[in-house]
Amino acid sequence: MEKETVSKNFIEQIIEKDLAEGHCETVCTRFPPEPNGYLHIGHAKSILLNYGLAQEYHGKFNMRFDDTNPTKEKVEFVESIKEDIKWLGADWEDRLFFASNYFEQMYECAVKLIKKGKAYVCDLNAEQIREYRGTLKEPGKNSPFRDRSVEENLELFENMKNGKYEDGERVLRAKIDMASPNINMRDPIIYRVARMTHHNTGDQWCIYPMYDFAHPIEDAIEGITHSICTLEFEDHRPLYDWVVRELEYPHPPKQIEFAKLYLTNVVTGKRYIRKLVEDGIVDGWDDPRLVSIAALKRRGFTPESIKMFMDLCGVSKSQSSVDYAMLEYCIREDLKLKKPRMMAVLDPIKLVIDNYPEGQIEYLDVDNNLENESLGKRKVPFCRELYIDREDFMEEPPRKYFRLFPGNEVRLMNAYFVKCESFIKDEDGNVTEIHCTYDPETKCGTGFTGRKVKGTIHWVAAPTALKAEVRLYENIIDEEKGVYNEDGSLNLNPNSLVILKECFVEPNLADAKAYDSFQFVRQGFFCVDAKDSKPDALVFNRIVSLKSSFKLPK
Repeated sequence: MEKETVSKNFIEQIIEKDLAEGHCETVCTRFPPEPNGYLHIGHAKSILLNYGLAQEYHGKFNMRFDDTNPTKEKVEFVESIKEDIKWLGADWEDRLFFASNYFEQMYECAVKLIKKGKAYVCDLNAEQIREYRGTLKEPGKNSPFRDRSVEENLELFENMKNGKYEDGERVLRAKIDMASPNINMRDPIIYRVARMTHHNTGDQWCIYPMYDFAHPIEDAIEGITHSICTLEFEDHRPLYDWVVRELEYPHPPKQIEFAKLYLTNVVTGKRYIRKLVEDGIVDGWDDPRLVSIAALKRRGFTPESIKMFMDLCGVSKSQSSVDYAMLEYCIREDLKLKKPRMMAVLDPIKLVIDNYPEGQIEYLDVDNNLENESLGKRKVPFCRELYIDREDFMEEPPRKYFRLFPGNEVRLMNAYFVKCESFIKDEDGNVTEIHCTYDPETKCGTGFTGRKVKGTIHWVAAPTALKAEVRLYENIIDEEKGVYNEDGSLNLNPNSLVILKECFVEPNLADAKAYDSFQFVRQGFFCVDAKDSKPDALVFNRIVSLKSSFKLPK
């Protein structure tokens, strides 16, 4: 039988053609974020794509901070980005770079363009430059400073570097074609005066290169063979190619664009997230309701689940949106065979087994995961007084209610049959305690084959139960209304976070540490919150519920 071949995406096809034709001998990719915020799920696609291509073709993967705009860049963001990428499993080895380390080379590149007659210093202000640029239907017109001599341009550019002009007073522009149908080619600005302290170079520079000029130089310096970026840079590719061609790099990198990842009903815009943080609506950039990588990690998502999600999304050149439910499907698939199934009672009510010996505790053998025997068994304490979930008892149940009600018998999971005999109410009419009797002959695992019951409920033993806080997360966006209101504000879901402070979990969770995850029987998948949980005050985040409407396409 022939081995099934997996079809290659369009980027892989380009790379394989380049390797075959000698465009490059080895593949070198990079991930180049600007350190002006936290990374989100869309960035994860680019990280895993670039790293995956380097791995697939036995090449190299570089990590580079594109820090050419110091206005919004912070060391905090640098560190968070590094942590996120490591967590995803992308290994840059010893190749961590900063664009700002190339500022001297970029300056020399600009001088080279001036000497070739391909760049000039322009005195027009920002509004005039926009006016001269023209429109999509009308060509631009030349700047009156376009024909300055090489000598004058060199002197003026050096003066820019030496701080002799105010911010915005002069810029350096590439001399290309003001009549080009591509507006990006109409003498774009490549350097500006900006007196800003840089997180890496301090006050060494008062001029900074523009992204479209700096990025191809960075790629060329590092020997990047394939510069993989998103579709909004497709119209910038002619400028990218112009820069590396005019600077005469012997092995110019090739820019390839792919479609961004769009998730339905999520917030990825830094401006919106920053407002949510500043207004106290979310608990920082890593709030588990967000889709920043830090937030997904804190919520309990795994690198494996995100990789599975990206594989399902695929790589293409056509824009499309992906349902958030598919990401949830991936985390369920990743966790369901890996994690133990523990008992936790989120809305507790006491159950007393009247005929069980007072003071006795027995330890039951419980499978950690019925679908994965390799996870083994654990001992769970059982005794006379238990907690069960309030929804597992009704005084007057509807038809086909197979849990506890007066006179009905159910199985306590992994334990015995119990029959509801009575219950106690408080003065407001709320049931506070349920009294049952148990049948000692029905112990789970003893081969009991007598009568059957239709209902099975979970429980925790009251004397040994650990108190915990449980946070139930939903989408921060009201999915029925969509992401934005007419005025551009966000449609927030008022139930995006429900905090349950009086929950009880089995004592085997006492040693659970940050990011440890479990399936809570009948409740969903949960993980220990890395920010707020403490050994004596456990906090669990719901990663995802057990059921989903999402179906994997056949």
